[in-house]
Amino acid sequence: MTNATRILGLVLVAQAAPLSVSELHANAERFNGQPVAVTGTLSNFRENLLRRGGAKYTFDLSDGTGTVHVTAFAKPACQSGAATVEGTFGHVKWRVNASYSFEEITARNVICLPDRLPKTVPKTE
Repeated sequence: MTNATRILGLVLVAQAAPLSVSELHANAERFNGQPVAVTGTLSNFRENLLRRGGAKYTFDLSDGTGTVHVTAFAKPACQSGAATVEGTFGHVKWRVNASYSFEEITARNVICLPDRLPKTVPKTE
């Protein structure tokens, strides 16, 4: 892959309009292999050590319309809470005894967002 292609890919990811998880699921074939950006809440964060060294990080991203699996090869600054994930959407379908599909985002960037509501509300007297 040339540097120009990489730069173009990064520019496209940066310009990707935020999508909902339900939009990704409903249009999986259209978004397959495309840069996407989704904002939601991280959960089920896991670190998986790789045999060749290093690690990959997986988590779920939920936005109220659905949940999508995310894989990142750089440790995100946050392991829970609100975040925007920018990356490439992948959709795989296979058939054994029934049809199965798997959808995930391979993250290039995880942007941690501040909590929208304060954790505690000060009491007023």
